[in-house]
Amino acid sequence: MATLYEGYTLCGVGPVQNSSNIGILGVEQGGDIDHVLVTDTSRSITVYKVSDQKPTGSWSVKQGQIISCPAVFNTQSQEYVVVTDDRVVRVWKEDDVNLEKAFKATVSADVLKVLSATDSEPVVLFCCGAVRFLDSLLASPQQPMEDVLTEDEIIRWSTIVKAEHQLVILFSTEQRGEHCLYVQRFNPNTLVKHRFETEPGLSAPISFSATCRGSNIHLLYLYLNGSVYESVLPFRSSSTGAEGVQALSRSLCLSLPLGEEKLMSGAAVVLDEAHVAVVGFPHPSAGACKDYLCIWNTHFQTLQASKEMAGRIYSQLWCYSGKLYVPHGKMLSVIPFDCQKSSLAAAMGKQKQTSQSAESKSCRFVTSWTSQSCTDVTQTTEIKSRMSTRNNIKSALTVDQLIQHIKTSAVEDVQAEVGEFIRRTPQADLQLAAGRVALELVSRSQTDANFYPQCAFLLLLETRYLCYSVCPELLSLAMVKKDFHLCQIAFQIFSDIPEAVTCACLKTILSTPDLEMETVNLDMDSVIFMKELTQAHSRSDEEGGQLNGFCHPALESDVSDTPSNKLQRDPFALDMSCPVGLHKGALLNEVLQTAYSDRSLLPHLKDLTVPQVIVFLQYLRFLYLKYSHDAHKQIRALRTPSISQIIDWVCLLLDAHFTVLAVAPEAKRLVFDLHKFVRSQVKLYAELGKIEGSLQVLKSSKQSEDFGMYAIQVIELF
Repeated sequence: MATLYEGYTLCGVGPVQNSSNIGILGVEQGGDIDHVLVTDTSRSITVYKVSDQKPTGSWSVKQGQIISCPAVFNTQSQEYVVVTDDRVVRVWKEDDVNLEKAFKATVSADVLKVLSATDSEPVVLFCCGAVRFLDSLLASPQQPMEDVLTEDEIIRWSTIVKAEHQLVILFSTEQRGEHCLYVQRFNPNTLVKHRFETEPGLSAPISFSATCRGSNIHLLYLYLNGSVYESVLPFRSSSTGAEGVQALSRSLCLSLPLGEEKLMSGAAVVLDEAHVAVVGFPHPSAGACKDYLCIWNTHFQTLQASKEMAGRIYSQLWCYSGKLYVPHGKMLSVIPFDCQKSSLAAAMGKQKQTSQSAESKSCRFVTSWTSQSCTDVTQTTEIKSRMSTRNNIKSALTVDQLIQHIKTSAVEDVQAEVGEFIRRTPQADLQLAAGRVALELVSRSQTDANFYPQCAFLLLLETRYLCYSVCPELLSLAMVKKDFHLCQIAFQIFSDIPEAVTCACLKTILSTPDLEMETVNLDMDSVIFMKELTQAHSRSDEEGGQLNGFCHPALESDVSDTPSNKLQRDPFALDMSCPVGLHKGALLNEVLQTAYSDRSLLPHLKDLTVPQVIVFLQYLRFLYLKYSHDAHKQIRALRTPSISQIIDWVCLLLDAHFTVLAVAPEAKRLVFDLHKFVRSQVKLYAELGKIEGSLQVLKSSKQSEDFGMYAIQVIELF
C-alpha cells in the first residue's frame, strides 16, 4: 500500500509564462535531505528548509538576464551552480550575497542543463549533446564542443543516474517526429543511441523517470494515451555505440484511465520498484475538472492513494527524500508519502490486523458462503440451475456483451449471466474484466432504484479481483441500500478504503437501530464470536483475582473509596454488558480491523455526533474489559480485532472529541472509567519496573560458570 499524508505549502510561484509551467524552472536536492533548491523563471534562486518552510538563502540575476536551467548544489565543493543566458556558468557559496560578484565563466556553446548527483562532480550537458565535467569545463571554458546531435535534433529531457560510484547520463531527443534515447557512460566513455518504439497515433513520451536498481537502469516513460512503459538498460554495457541506432525494448507496466477531456500534459515519477506517482491524469472516480495527485501500484494495476489539488496541476513533479513536490495553482506544495513493500496481500487484501486474522481471512470468507439464510440458498440454487440451462444453449458472453446485457436485462438474468461469466472466464482475463463489470453494475444500480444485483456483487467480491480503487462507488452504494452483508465482505477484502469512507460507513452503522440491524444476514462466524463474547465469564470472576494486570476501576484504591466499595465481590456485573446488538458489534469489529492512517482518519472522526461517539467508546470499553480477562481467547474465531487496535481507536476518538467529551454530562462516567483503565495499566507497569533489578540478577546468575560437580548460591532479592 501507499499513503499520501497531509501536505503543506513550501512557497508561492511566479506568474504563468506559458501553458506548460507556472514559474517553477526546477526543484533540486540541497545540501541535505531537509533542504531543496527552487529555481523560478522570475530570475531568482531560493534555498528552503523543508521542515519549517523557511528560506535560508536567495539570489537573483540582474534585469535582462535569464536563468537558463535549474540551479544545482555541488556536494563535493559545497557550492551552487547555475547557467544564465545559455552560456554563462556561475558558481557561488552559501555566504555569497551578490550573485554578480560570484565566479562566472563563459563557455563556447549553449548549455542545456547542469546535472548533479550526491557525492559526485556535476556534469554539464550542452544542447549539441556534448557532456563535460564541471571542473574540466571551468578549467578551459572556451574549449570546442563536438556536435553529437544533428542540426535539427532537439533534447527534450535529461537526467543523471548514479550507482556503484559510476555516473550515467540519459537524454531523449526529437527529430522530425522520431524520438531517440542517448545513454552516455563514462567508464569507459561510450555513447549509445536507442530508438523508441512507435505506434500509429501514439505521440512522443511526455514524462520520464529513471532509477537504478541492482545492475540495471529502469526508465519509465508516460504517453498522453495513459500508457506507462518501462525499459531496462544495463548499467554497464559492452556496446561502444559503433553498432548504430539500437531498438529500445519496452514493456507496458500501467494503463492510466482517461477522462472525457483531451489531455495536454502530465507527469510521472518512480517512487520505488512497485509504485509511481502521477499528475495530470484524472482520478478514476472523480468528476471532470478535478486535478489529482495519484500513486499507482504498477505490479497490480491498482490506485493506492490520491489527493485532490487546489488549482491547476501542471506537468511538473519532483520527488526527494520521501516527499513529492507539486506545483499547482499559485503555490508549490510538499506532499509526504509512504510506500510499503509491494505484495498481492498489501495491494488487494491486507488489513491492519493481527497475523492470525490475516492468515484466516480467505478461510473465513468461504465460511460466510455456507452460512446464508434459507432464502439466499434457494436463490443461489435457482441461479445455478438457470446457468446450467443456459450452458446448453449458448457459450459464455464476452465482457463487452455482458456489459450491454447489464444495461437492459432484469436483475435475475444479470446475476445468472455474471455468475456464468465468472465461471467460464480464465483467471488472467477475469482479473481485468471484474472491475469493468462491477462498475457497470454500480452505475445502473445508482440510476435504477429497482435494480440491485446483490448476488452478482458478492460473486465478484469472491473473485478477490476487486479493490476500492477499482470500483470506488460499490461501498457507498451498499451503505445507501443498507446492504451490511456486502459491506462486511468489502471491509474484509478491500485494503485501500479511504479514511473518509471508513468514517462514513462507521457513522451509518452507529446510526442504524439495533432492531433493524439484527435482521441483517451477516457472516455467522462473526456473529457467533459476538454472542459467545457477551456470554463469556472471565476467569477473574471465578478466581477472585485479576488477569493481565487489569483491575476494574472499582477495585482501584482511591481517596473516596469506602469499605463497601472494596468488599464488592462482583464489580463487573453491570459494566460487562454489551452496549450494542450482536450484528452491530460484528460490523464494528470489521471497522476496527480496516487499514488507516492516524493523520488522515482523525479529521473525519470529528463528523461523528456525540451520542455516536459515546456508544462507540462504550463498545470499545466493553471489548477492552473482555480482552483484559482473556475472554476472546476462549472463543474460536477466524477474524477478531486485536487489543492494540481497540486501544488505538479509543485514543483516536478521544483526540477527535476531547473537548466535547469533557463537557458533555452523559460522557462523564465513561471518561472517568477510561481514566481508571489507564491508571490501572500505569500502576501495573510501575510495579513491573520495581522488579527490574531482581530480573537482572536472575539473568546474570544463569551465566555459565564452571563450578565443578555442584554449587550452592544464595540470591538476595530484597
